[in-house]
Amino acid sequence: MSAIAPIPVQSPPSKQAPAAPPQPRRRSPWLWVVVALVLAAGILVSYRSMTKPVVTPVTTTVRTASIALGNLEHTIRLGGQTSARNFANITAPIMRGPEMRGDMVLIKLAPSGSLVKKGDLVAQIDAQSIQDHIDDLNDTIEAAQADVNKRKAEQAIEWENLQQTLRVAKSEYDKAKLDAHGGEVKTDIERQLLQLSLEEAEAAYKQQQADLKFKKASHEADLKILQLTAERHVRHRGRHLVDLKRFTMTAPMSGLVVMSPMFRSGEMSQFQLGDRVFPGQGFMKIVDTKSMQVEAAMNQSESSELRLGQQARISLDAFPGMMLKGHVYSLGALAVGGWRQNYFIRTIPVRLAIDDYDPKLIPDLSAAADVVIDRTDNKPIVPLAAIHTEKGSKFAYVKKGETFEKRAVELGLSNDTHAVVASGLQSGDEVRLN
Repeated sequence: MSAIAPIPVQSPPSKQAPAAPPQPRRRSPWLWVVVALVLAAGILVSYRSMTKPVVTPVTTTVRTASIALGNLEHTIRLGGQTSARNFANITAPIMRGPEMRGDMVLIKLAPSGSLVKKGDLVAQIDAQSIQDHIDDLNDTIEAAQADVNKRKAEQAIEWENLQQTLRVAKSEYDKAKLDAHGGEVKTDIERQLLQLSLEEAEAAYKQQQADLKFKKASHEADLKILQLTAERHVRHRGRHLVDLKRFTMTAPMSGLVVMSPMFRSGEMSQFQLGDRVFPGQGFMKIVDTKSMQVEAAMNQSESSELRLGQQARISLDAFPGMMLKGHVYSLGALAVGGWRQNYFIRTIPVRLAIDDYDPKLIPDLSAAADVVIDRTDNKPIVPLAAIHTEKGSKFAYVKKGETFEKRAVELGLSNDTHAVVASGLQSGDEVRLN
C-alpha cells in the first residue's frame, strides 16, 4: 500500500511596502573649487601668452679699429706729495743758560700762508723771565766788580804796610852793621852781643823780604778769585743775552710761511699764538714756492726704468685742471719701508723737480706724476685688444672684404692700451677687436 505524502500548504504572500523613488546624487563642494582653479589657470596662461614679448634673435656686432699714425708714450705713474726744495726751518732756540730749560710761549707769530721777506719778524718768544734774570745778573756783576775794587784798595794798604815794615827791618839791619864795625873798642862780650844783634837783624830783614814775595802772590791769588767770579757772572749774562736775542726770530729767506703740525687735545692742528714750544722744536718753515718738488715712491720692480732727467707731467688732486712739467732729479739708492705698510714692503724714494711755477702750488698737496720712460712719434699704432698670442707668436685679424684674415705682427713700444706696429700692419688697415 502506497503512502500518500501530505500536500504542503502555501501561506499567502505577505504584503510588502512599495519601494521609495531614487533620490538625486549630491555633488561635493571641493569639485567646484577644483573647477574654479582650473579655469583660473587657463585664463592666466592665455593672458601671459597674449602679453609675452616677441623674442627676436640677437645678432653679434663685430667691433673693429683702424690702424693710424700717431705718437705713443710709455709712462710710469707715481704718487706722492709736494714739498719745497729750498726752505728754512724755524725752531725754538736751545738756550745756553743752564737754569733756563723750560718751555717757551709764542707771543708773536707770522700768519700761516703769508709771504715774508728776508729779515722780517716771523716769531717771538716771551722773554720777560729771562730779562728779569739778566737784570739780577747786572746787579750781581756790579757787586762782584765792587768787591774787586775794594780788595784792590785793601791790598794796596796792606802792601804799603808791608813795605814800611821792610824798610824798618832794613834800617835796623843797617844800624846793627854800623854798631858791629865799632867793636874794636868793645870787650869780647860786647862784640859778641853786637854780632848776635847783627845776625838777628839780618835774619829779620831776609824774613821780611821772603814774606813780601809770598804776600804778593797771595794778593794776586785773592784778586784773581774775585776777578774770575766777576767774569763768570759776565759770561753768564752774555749767554742769556744771546738767548734773549734768539727769542726774536726773523726770516732767513724770502718765501711762504708754513706752520708745522702738532697735537692739540688729541687732534692734529697747527701752532698758534700762545702755544708752548720746547728748545729745539721746529714749529715753522719758510719755503720758496718757486723751487717745488714732488716726493714720491715707486715699486722696486720698476726702479730700473727710471733715469735722472726723464720728463714728467705732474697733476694735483686739489686742482684737477692744472698740469705742470717736471723731471726726475733724485733717485734713492736703497729701498725704504713706510710706517703704514708691512715691514717687508720696500719702495724706492723718487723726487721730481717741478719746472713750472704757479702761485697756487704750495707744500703738502697730494700729487701724481707720469714719468715718460720712452716715446715714439708718427708710427702706426694698434690697440692691444686686437692683438692675440698663440704659441709665443702675435697675430691680428685684418679685415679683407667681408671676412677677416689672420696675419702675424710684430710690436714695438707699448703701454697699457696701445702698441707700436713694427711689422705686419700698416696705416689704414682695419683690425678686429673682439
